[in-house]
Amino acid sequence: MSGDPYTFTTDSLPDNPSFLPPLANGLLGWQVYNSTMHMGGVYNGEQGECHRADLPCPLAVTVETEEAGQNSYSLDAHTGVFTNTLTSPSVTVSQSFYSHRYFSNLMVMEIVLVRHVTSEVPLTVKLVSSFTPQSKDIDFQASADYRGGSHIQGHPHKAEFPGCPSPTVHLIWTPIPSSLTLPPEQSQDRWDFIVAVANSLDVTEACFDEGLELMATGGLRSSHEAAWKELWLTSNVEVVGSERLLKAVIGCMFYLLSAFPSIHDTSGGFGGVSPGGLSNGSEAQDYWGHVFWDQEMWIFPTIALFYPKMARAALEYRVRTMDGAKYNAQKQGYKGLKLAWESAVSGREMCPEDIYGQEEIHINGDVALAFQNYYYLTEDVTMFTDGQGSQLIRGVADYWVSRVTWNPDDQKYHLLGVMPPDEYHSNVNNSVYTNAVAKLSLQFAVELADLLKYSAPKEWQNVADNLHIPFDTQFQYHPEFEGYTKGLPVKQADTVMLSYPLGLPMSPEIRRNDLEAYESVTDPHGPAMTWGMFAIGWLELGDAKKAQHLLEKCFRNIQGPFQVWSESSDGTGAVNFLTGMGGFLQAVVFGYSGFRVQKECLAFSPILPDELSELCIRGVNYLGHQLDWLFRRDEVRLILKEQEGGFACSKTCDLQVVLKASKTKIPLTPGVEVTFPREPGYVCRCELSSFCWPL
Repeated sequence: MSGDPYTFTTDSLPDNPSFLPPLANGLLGWQVYNSTMHMGGVYNGEQGECHRADLPCPLAVTVETEEAGQNSYSLDAHTGVFTNTLTSPSVTVSQSFYSHRYFSNLMVMEIVLVRHVTSEVPLTVKLVSSFTPQSKDIDFQASADYRGGSHIQGHPHKAEFPGCPSPTVHLIWTPIPSSLTLPPEQSQDRWDFIVAVANSLDVTEACFDEGLELMATGGLRSSHEAAWKELWLTSNVEVVGSERLLKAVIGCMFYLLSAFPSIHDTSGGFGGVSPGGLSNGSEAQDYWGHVFWDQEMWIFPTIALFYPKMARAALEYRVRTMDGAKYNAQKQGYKGLKLAWESAVSGREMCPEDIYGQEEIHINGDVALAFQNYYYLTEDVTMFTDGQGSQLIRGVADYWVSRVTWNPDDQKYHLLGVMPPDEYHSNVNNSVYTNAVAKLSLQFAVELADLLKYSAPKEWQNVADNLHIPFDTQFQYHPEFEGYTKGLPVKQADTVMLSYPLGLPMSPEIRRNDLEAYESVTDPHGPAMTWGMFAIGWLELGDAKKAQHLLEKCFRNIQGPFQVWSESSDGTGAVNFLTGMGGFLQAVVFGYSGFRVQKECLAFSPILPDELSELCIRGVNYLGHQLDWLFRRDEVRLILKEQEGGFACSKTCDLQVVLKASKTKIPLTPGVEVTFPREPGYVCRCELSSFCWPL
């Protein structure tokens, strides 16, 4: 392998600045060299005009030397640091940027000058800034300097709706001079510049104080790198056999982790994950920075498998939007909660085009499924009691019950006038995906009521049992919606998601028919996450070659040297497209391993493509335990590690692997590796908190 796969390097920046690397930490997001940045939860504009508010970035600085020099650029995914190294005959200038991974209110620029030759002349480099302390979205006003730092504060021009609270935004930063000079007697020196951003003056000043203290003690960068090291030591995914695939997986994991708050964050104010992440989402850009189903269906599954605290932060975001979701449902004339198709802070519908907010009601089931999978992985009951998750699940169930229509002809409940995930079709009846995910959320609502000992309305189970799931008996496949004709173009993955991630039972023949029916009519220029779902489908059927062929299509969406994804394969659409990265990672993590999150077990059925000899998945977090997996062609190795600070299982139990063919139960002991043969076709129903090997 050539070089460190965690470091992405180049001698020239992308021609399209959209593909410069974003640096984010779950609160602040910035694309290097850009004059604007964003803060989670800070939007400007009412409803259809609501977008992430642009904040001016004091770190929008480039360096210039008096002599011509050679640039090299690197993004280190191990440490979350972007560095430009400019080398001239007299000096090497290293300019590094990072969004602090532990102290999330801080962003940092570090500049190091190293003299090459002895000289009696001072050495000066220019710092060229594009920063101005202004914003088109926030009326910033200058405030008194604080400990040598400049200070501005302001409010977004417009809140999400009249009467909605509008946040205050404070920025305090160390002023950046127009040049830096290395005296003749010095061979090298370093300068640190910080910007602190928060919603209150007290917090901003405290964060700025923390940054100054870390600068004084030399701990600013080391504390940031230690936080990234902790994440990578906790969990990672690596493959052997394809350097290109390995770098793509690392890049995807890095950018997804960057979108979530620190695992030590206790603020409880996470603003959710938008398709383009925190670095994007300005007006009319990258879906305006709104939160869609992308968070729960595409990004959440991989994060939840490894980092339960991050997963819970995403669910808590949805809980905080319940008031808005109640308003949405009432506005439509229904009961319960209608989660926004495009959500910001309030939870009210922010979609610029009304049809999507009205018809893409599958968002309710998508969010409920994330809550369900989180519970099955953690058994963290407090998310549903203290965390109010049960209220959200109940609200979703009540919405479905009020939204369905009873059809006396087939004695089934129907969902009419919806838009499926395939947005090429609208105002259709009985979207098979929508109905299937609605059925799941109703079933989970009943299950949760039993768990928490409250009475579930009988309508929940009745609608779940009698909700129409379209199926074509002639062609033995699932039509996308009632009246769908085979061959109609499809935008993206839709019906092919029934088996995974929805888990709708079907025979291998029907699974194959669904895949074949939709693969040829799916838009080849559609959004990037689609082909990961097709790949998972073929892996379920044991066809690794076919799956790999489809997964290869995803590489067309990786733009430039920094592993930044575009929504479409031609480079258009949303950039830093986390949704596509999430779909790709699911194909690797859930597809190759066969991991399936089930009610009483974590199932697995590994299959590797020819080009891979190993798949290593470290740090799977299940019921408060961590497990490291090594999948090879002929065997599986597994080691149990005790998880520190995880969510404890609500039952007293031991973990074990159960293999059906031999009825063998393999107990797992912390620190002891177990090895067993990889034989496809095993299935088991596990005992309490076991692992099982399914079809």
